[in-house]
Amino acid sequence: MIDTPPGACGGPATPARNPLGPKYTAPNPIDIHVGGRLRQRRTLLGMSQEKLGDLLGLTFQQIQKYERGTNRIGASRLYELSVILQVPVGHFFDGAPSLSGKDAFGVAEDADYDDPMMRRETLELIRSYYQIRDVAVRRRILDLTRSLAGHGDDDDDSHADDGNTPA
Repeated sequence: MIDTPPGACGGPATPARNPLGPKYTAPNPIDIHVGGRLRQRRTLLGMSQEKLGDLLGLTFQQIQKYERGTNRIGASRLYELSVILQVPVGHFFDGAPSLSGKDAFGVAEDADYDDPMMRRETLELIRSYYQIRDVAVRRRILDLTRSLAGHGDDDDDSHADDGNTPA
C-alpha cells in the first residue's frame, strides 16, 4: 500500500486545529437565525423560557441553547415549537441569511447587521402596544412615537426647544 499524505490525490485534508478546542464549531448562521426567531416569537407571546421548556419537556437551559443557535433544532421539535407558538414552521426561516452570503437578488449581505426587531426592548414594546385595547389610544401612541423620532407629519420645529428639554 502506498502511503500518501493527507489531501493528496483529492482525498480529505487534515482539518486545521481550532484554537477553541477540538469539539468547538461556530454555530451555523441559519441555526442562529432560527433561534432568534424562536426567541422573538416566545417573547412576543410573553412566554418564559422555563414555561416553553416545560411544554416541551426540556430545561430552560436547552431553550437558551436553541435560541442562541448553539444547539440545532430538529424537524420534529421545530414542528412542536410551531404548534406551541402558533406560527407555521416557515416562520422560523423568514428572513434567514443565504448560505452563499448573498440575498435572493445577488446582493451581498451585511454580516454585522443588527436587526432592531430582534431586540428584547422592541419585542416588549410591540407586545405592550398590542395589549392596549383602545384603537384610538394606540393610534395616538403611534403618532407620539413618530413625532419623538422626528418622523411625524408635523415638521414645524418652532416649538422644538420649549424649555422642557434637558440641556
